[in-house]
Amino acid sequence: MASTRLATARLTERACHEGDAHAALALLDQSIVLRHRRIALIRYLLAQQLGAPLEARHHQYVERIAARLSADTLSRIAGAARARLRP
Repeated sequence: MASTRLATARLTERACHEGDAHAALALLDQSIVLRHRRIALIRYLLAQQLGAPLEARHHQYVERIAARLSADTLSRIAGAARARLRP
């Protein structure tokens, strides 16, 4: 488990601080496998902002999640995604 956390931390560093779109996509894929909801939305927005090659399955996953959330919650999640890219 510690190695998974370490790998996630490294991907997060690469995505958020180095602007690595492929790392952001790997984090999103990880969230989909683990059935994350809110963190998956944050990671989706991050991947989108970095120009990652998103696929239909990525869009479909977050659309299903977003459909169940309020506009206020979606706004907070979008703010969290933007904050991750700040230096």
